[in-house]
Amino acid sequence: MTTSVKDRPGNLPLELTSFVGRRHEVTQARRLLASSRLVTLAGIGGVGKTRLALRVATDSQRVFADGVWFVALGELHDSALLAETVAATLGLPDQPGRSVSGVLVDHLCTRQALLVLDNCEHLLGAVAGLAQTLLRACPELRILATSREVLGVDAERVMRVPPLTVPDPQQSPPLEAMPRYESVALFVERAAAALPDFALTEGNCAAVVGICARLDGLPLAIELAAVRIRAMSAEQILQRLTDRYQLLTRGSRVAPTRQQTLRSCVDWSYELCEAREQELWAWLSVFVGGFELDAAEGICPEELVADDLMDVVTSLVDKSILIREQIGEVVRLGMAETIRDYGREKLRESGDYTSARRHHLDWYQRLVLRAESQWIGPKQGHWIARLDREQPNLREALAFSLTAPIIDTDPDINAVLTNSIFVAFWLCRGQLAEARHWMERSLTSAVTAQPGERLNSLYDDTVLAGMQGKPDEAAARVAQCRELAEQLGDPESLETANYARGYLGVFSGDLAGAVEPFQAALASARVRDEFGPAPRRAGFEITRQLGGLLGLAAASGLQGDEETAVACHERILAITTPREESFFRAHSSWALGQAAIQAGDIERARPLTEQALRLSRKINDPATTGWCLESLAWNAIHRGESTRAAVLMGAADMLARKVGSESVTLTFLQGNHDECEQLTRAALGDRAYGEAFRAGGAMSVDESVSYALGDSDTDKPRATPVASVLTPRETEVAHLIAAGHSNKVIASTLVISPRTAQGHVEHILSKLGFTSRTQVAAWVAENQSSP
Repeated sequence: MTTSVKDRPGNLPLELTSFVGRRHEVTQARRLLASSRLVTLAGIGGVGKTRLALRVATDSQRVFADGVWFVALGELHDSALLAETVAATLGLPDQPGRSVSGVLVDHLCTRQALLVLDNCEHLLGAVAGLAQTLLRACPELRILATSREVLGVDAERVMRVPPLTVPDPQQSPPLEAMPRYESVALFVERAAAALPDFALTEGNCAAVVGICARLDGLPLAIELAAVRIRAMSAEQILQRLTDRYQLLTRGSRVAPTRQQTLRSCVDWSYELCEAREQELWAWLSVFVGGFELDAAEGICPEELVADDLMDVVTSLVDKSILIREQIGEVVRLGMAETIRDYGREKLRESGDYTSARRHHLDWYQRLVLRAESQWIGPKQGHWIARLDREQPNLREALAFSLTAPIIDTDPDINAVLTNSIFVAFWLCRGQLAEARHWMERSLTSAVTAQPGERLNSLYDDTVLAGMQGKPDEAAARVAQCRELAEQLGDPESLETANYARGYLGVFSGDLAGAVEPFQAALASARVRDEFGPAPRRAGFEITRQLGGLLGLAAASGLQGDEETAVACHERILAITTPREESFFRAHSSWALGQAAIQAGDIERARPLTEQALRLSRKINDPATTGWCLESLAWNAIHRGESTRAAVLMGAADMLARKVGSESVTLTFLQGNHDECEQLTRAALGDRAYGEAFRAGGAMSVDESVSYALGDSDTDKPRATPVASVLTPRETEVAHLIAAGHSNKVIASTLVISPRTAQGHVEHILSKLGFTSRTQVAAWVAENQSSP
């Protein structure tokens, strides 16, 4: 006769509230527990380690014939009483003359049991010692521990417990997709428990998402916030989360003291740190969005950056204060916003806050200047990726560089920082709106910067305004640029003004007026290169000249002077190829391929465009990648490869939508695009064209590049009929959606619950990458398949 779980020994507490989400974590923890005898669930305070451990232990009861035993250690402050606490939990009486650990060994050595040791972080040495003793002597024993810091025992398997999943507040999914986000589901359940009438609606959805995001998906913080729904709306809670520690002060009266408020929870973590760890926590809180080790070394005071900095950083990772993230070959460290806010508070209390931010600004200025100096070279991809990762810190540095004390003492720093980021990052990333935001603030605030730096800013803003299709604003900047350059009178300043005039001509349509200033600037630059002293910022100068060559090529090519345009692009390749640069080389290779297409030389166009595609993908330049896919589609249709052309057009369209919009300089190619579509539709028919186009749109960027270059295993694109993407049940639901039925009708038709029907709808939207039922209906109609 099999013994039921409820008849087995053990003391697991009953769950008084629902357990939300964590399916992946429960599965992973149970898998680790099946193969390892000691598993530690590690994570920041309030992340839900105890609830996860209880759920894993409950689900594992059948495996342990002698029970699952939960030992709460949070309120135990004397490590000498650890063994006694475990023995008391197991119901073992004292045995005079014998050590308690010996009694535990005798009791557990033949038993198949699981010990759950909860909240071990303040008793690490004692817990590690007892765990090792028990595991060596008790072959059927397994231990599941929860701790903010790993135990450091041989054979310990550590599972980091992440926060709950949170929607992106900037791209919030539709209401019906919200329940799949664990943080939202938790807030809604706890809020409904506090206020039975509460429900997630279109009206409060954005506020709930904002709350979950502001609280980093931490279950404790979300539960504390949800309780406030009794007295506040979700919008009011979100507004008051600017001081989250003050707002989140009411939890369960029977919870451990450290878990009754968010503040006490983080205080507990802080008190467990040594003095040097506390100080480093405070200084590292100046970073936003993560950092790398060289940045930590660069901003911290000398006494903190000693030989053992890595040891202190590692300890903060072990204590779950710092979060380790692997991005390719790079390790980044970061803090949850709750932890960062606490660190900044300590930094202010110490009087080091302004000094830390100045160190942060200085380090990022040095980083950007290094990027600028090496940008036209083989490390370009490295620097673009690094600046990508550092965007939040760059924004923080830019904002601080515009504050009055900094501008008063160092008027150049903002202009240098802004101009360097424009050259080495914003331009190649197509981040025009952000670049203009900072450039305009710089020109307005940093008015006392050196004239040379201000001139560079005026030129940069001319290009930005022109690329945004605002010629009047560009013209105003050019007038300021010319006036300042004439005041300075040196050749370099006059060149900059001419570059600005040239680009104004391109963007305003005065192509003939653009050629002369570009030619004058480039001729002057060549003379300075040959006879003048080496420029102070050589990388900046080379980039400026390459930009001028691109401008002259555009102005000449649009006038029909293909000879000059081709000569400019070939000059760019002559400069950039020996330096192993990618951004300008990709653009010019594509442009030369495009010129070959216009001339009808399809065979010459293809390798040039493929080279451009490889280079643009190397630096993850989505705009040029999209242009290359479009050009290769044009190439394919003229070689009679109509299906391939349609797939590539779909991939290019997907990328264009992902980037946002095409550059205004490419509107002249719209005719080519339209003709390519017409030829491809005529060759395939509307239905086959639509299928191939959608197949291209369903590809990832890497898949589409591989397909375009012929590097994939097959040239046949992935088909996307309903049945291949959706399960049979989801296919039925999709057709009912297409028929215009509500979730309630779908549930009734298929004899399932409305909640299950809603789940199917969410899965369909997720799999197809759609946000509305209308899109699903259109997609089903296009595929014309029946359930």
